[in-house]
Amino acid sequence: MSVKLISITPDTEKQIAYMARVSNPANQNNPKIKGLLKYCVREGHWSIFQMCNMVVEIKTTRAISAQILRHRSFSFQEFSQRYSTVEEKSKCFLFRSQDLKNRQNSLDDIDKDKKKEMKTEVVKTLSAIDKCYHYLLSNGVAKECARMILPMNSPTKLYMNGTIRSWIHYLKTRTDPSTQKEHRDIALLIKQIFKEQLPIIYEATFL
Repeated sequence: MSVKLISITPDTEKQIAYMARVSNPANQNNPKIKGLLKYCVREGHWSIFQMCNMVVEIKTTRAISAQILRHRSFSFQEFSQRYSTVEEKSKCFLFRSQDLKNRQNSLDDIDKDKKKEMKTEVVKTLSAIDKCYHYLLSNGVAKECARMILPMNSPTKLYMNGTIRSWIHYLKTRTDPSTQKEHRDIALLIKQIFKEQLPIIYEATFL
């Protein structure tokens, strides 16, 4: 799992402030932007944050990419298992127990020896699936058919493009403890990129 910045609108914070002053053209080039951006966040003037974009590369699994793709205000480009062979093998994942009080939550309370036992079984199964997948391909089965056997844990890469407004909403939602850990870890990495690239907006929004 990893996240990398691909691109962001040059001088994003300056551009947003410049466009926010569209009704005051004589003051559009005012270099003092911190107060303005904080005001826009505080008062909920979100439309101005739609004027600039950020694109990140995300490496994760199909299980988590399915959750990410639900954020429909973004544009996505994902690795196609129909077009290309999946060369990277699926790896074992973390084992957590089901939270009986919250169906959307899990608990890290499984015994270490039991985790070791389960890992052995999972690794064995993933190895068998990988072997079968390449067996199908070697016998002429189309990638679009052979991929049907691949697990949700198979690796994938996608590019996620959104406005700064969309990123603010995404980060507020997906860094919440209610989000699945694997997805939350990705959101926290993106949040760090957001902080580095947009320190004023970050401070106004998250601090």
